[in-house]
Amino acid sequence: MLSPATKKRLFSILVRGLRFAGGLVYDRRYLVGIYFDDSFTGWKWVLRGILFQKILRFNRNVPWPVSPLHTVSWGRNLKFHPDDINMFNEMSGKYFQNFAAPITIGRGTWIASNVGIITANHDPADLTRHLPGRPVEIGEACWIGMNAVILPGVTLGPHTIVGAGAIVTRSFPDGHCVIAGNPARLLRSLDADQACETPK
Repeated sequence: MLSPATKKRLFSILVRGLRFAGGLVYDRRYLVGIYFDDSFTGWKWVLRGILFQKILRFNRNVPWPVSPLHTVSWGRNLKFHPDDINMFNEMSGKYFQNFAAPITIGRGTWIASNVGIITANHDPADLTRHLPGRPVEIGEACWIGMNAVILPGVTLGPHTIVGAGAIVTRSFPDGHCVIAGNPARLLRSLDADQACETPK
């Protein structure tokens, strides 16, 4: 039986090895934060990512670990806090279409399964082409419900809750609200005491 001190030492050696290996295939700026500092969770994502991203070529150009159950069209055009890397590794079916314009996701935002965030639509006159891209910005501490779609040019302010299945066609830049429907409309505003806390 290993002593707690020996287990801790072995865990530290394993993490150092994974940090070195992960740094060879990923941008080290993403291999930090709550899922890497005091948890082995992030390193499991690194190991899975080496197999699926670097060997089997799913999401191969994304510079951080991403589950093969999600799609990120252009990794370097997506901005988020490293503590939120879980959104690319948990649940399933998220689609980040950002080859034409950036997607920015505020800290502490949660995105459910099968959500699509899109920066460029097809050209109705020629479906083989895309219209010019427009950036999508999502504020801090938002919740995007399952099967929601956020369309090009949308800005959602902090503490915006998007109902399941919503199609968000216009911006709600002030945030602090609940929106839902097709097209999404304001259901109600949130008082400061109803909004979840923004991470520090």
